[in-house]
Amino acid sequence: MTGFDPLTTVVGYVVLIFSIIVHENAHGLTAEYFGDPTARASGRITMNPLPHIDIFGSILVPLVAMFSGFMFGWAKPVPVNVANLRNPVVHNAYVAAAGPISNLLLALGGSLLLIIVVGVFQLVPGLDPAGSRSFLFFRTMSYALIMWNTVLALFNLLPIPPLDGHWILMRFLPPGPREAFASMGRFGFLILIVLMVTGILWRILGPPVTLILGVYYWLVDKAVGLM
Repeated sequence: MTGFDPLTTVVGYVVLIFSIIVHENAHGLTAEYFGDPTARASGRITMNPLPHIDIFGSILVPLVAMFSGFMFGWAKPVPVNVANLRNPVVHNAYVAAAGPISNLLLALGGSLLLIIVVGVFQLVPGLDPAGSRSFLFFRTMSYALIMWNTVLALFNLLPIPPLDGHWILMRFLPPGPREAFASMGRFGFLILIVLMVTGILWRILGPPVTLILGVYYWLVDKAVGLM
């Protein structure tokens, strides 16, 4: 997605922030289910964006990045006290996995929304998608939900601290390697910056993102073709 289009950019930004907030809520709700009420007690299980907003990651970075045609951002991490979880190693992996899973479900929701929108405009007499501002808006929102949530899910599944993928990987490591891997946490952000600056990050994410996007779009095409 390149260039600066006002509708795509504004809708994409709103969808990105919404998706990040859902992601963080998924962490908090899963932690609560497995015995840790920290997120609830901290007022972080809410769709109100204010408790989640990180000035740098939720506002400054996306605003700068949007002019490059590819937005990126994050929210304040939901606090989780692993010691409160009934089975800390196993349940912490479930808490971590809940975020990316929520994004994949949101991307699926975007696909279903697009199917519904196309269906309504095709099947309801008097509605014509050509030149319709309503159709353009809902189509843009649907594609934003699919795109950004797919990227968020796969990015967070990378096994690099502090991303969710590294907590999931820790679940399957024996104690010794787990402690050694945990000690690398302080280098996580540096590794991510190097991967982003060198372009290696997109070489890693590009193929699986393309594959999953293809599945979602195939679902839309098949459903629309049956109408």
